[in-house]
Amino acid sequence: MTPLAAAKAYGAAQSQALKGVGGGDGPEAAQGPGFADLVRNAINDVTQTSKAAETQIAAQVAGKAELIDVVTAISAAEASLETVMAVRDQVIAAYQEIMRMPI
Repeated sequence: MTPLAAAKAYGAAQSQALKGVGGGDGPEAAQGPGFADLVRNAINDVTQTSKAAETQIAAQVAGKAELIDVVTAISAAEASLETVMAVRDQVIAAYQEIMRMPI
């Protein structure tokens, strides 16, 4: 998939979402969350899953949690972190692609 195809797919999905939320596609239509909000939510999700994993680890050390719960929490935190890192890598690649474009 090329960056242009991904951008078109994202634009189509966003316009469909905005039509569903606001009922129109003009500037007066209700706006959904922006990119910064999506990134902020993703970072908050990673933080929460990491804290949950730390809590499970502490509970395991104290003898109050099962090992499977700790492993599950750590796996969830790892998956969230890998997702954010993949998005970060794609954003950086898109930025570099834009910077290489001739004016």
